[in-house]
Amino acid sequence: MHDKNEMMSRPVVKKELVEYMRKELKPFSGKLGDLENYANEKGIPIIPHETAVFLNLLLSQIKPKQVLEIGTAIGFSASLFAQHLADGGHITTIDRFDIMIERAKNNFINLGLDGKVTLLEGDAADLLPTLEGPYDFIFMDSAKAKYYEFLPYCMNLLSVNGMLIIDDVFQGGTILHDEKDIPKRVRKIHRRLNQLLDLVLNHEALDSSLVPLGDGLLMIVKKEKVDFSYILKEIQ
Repeated sequence: MHDKNEMMSRPVVKKELVEYMRKELKPFSGKLGDLENYANEKGIPIIPHETAVFLNLLLSQIKPKQVLEIGTAIGFSASLFAQHLADGGHITTIDRFDIMIERAKNNFINLGLDGKVTLLEGDAADLLPTLEGPYDFIFMDSAKAKYYEFLPYCMNLLSVNGMLIIDDVFQGGTILHDEKDIPKRVRKIHRRLNQLLDLVLNHEALDSSLVPLGDGLLMIVKKEKVDFSYILKEIQ
């Protein structure tokens, strides 16, 4: 599978197992499967198949009513989530890249999902403070250096007992390296991801798990109300 995310060429699970999962896990059928195949053939970055299958199974059990996605890309993951919405459910997804927005809109129409999905155009840093929620499922797959900054908004918008999943938190395993050994161009990502993990994994108001699929999923359940607004002042 080709991907513009360089870390996907350094999966955190053994290469042979990744190949096995991508080959043996059941493919998606119909237009959703066509969209996934198209993205992979063209090297368009979407969640890898093993992650998509996991999320498909998870959401089929959760059946969320209100979903928020940060990072639409061409709309594959939102289209996947839309298969499992509760009756009357809706997805709000955010992206700032014009070419992705146009492709996603067309894909939502092609899959007959435009009535279930609202695509907000712009920077998540500007849009997140304007949302009201609550959302019972949030998926964040955007700029990795922004995850820590976006966490307070996500936690504020997430319902109690709701789930937040953050994609690509392992950076090909380099998340464990000393910062001085990290190339300067990605040190901010390294620092922010470590801050995120240090905070979330040990927080008493959150239940969390790490799943080594793709470049790593951080799964968080909000057990009670929590205020992380101090982060916004901290990073200014």
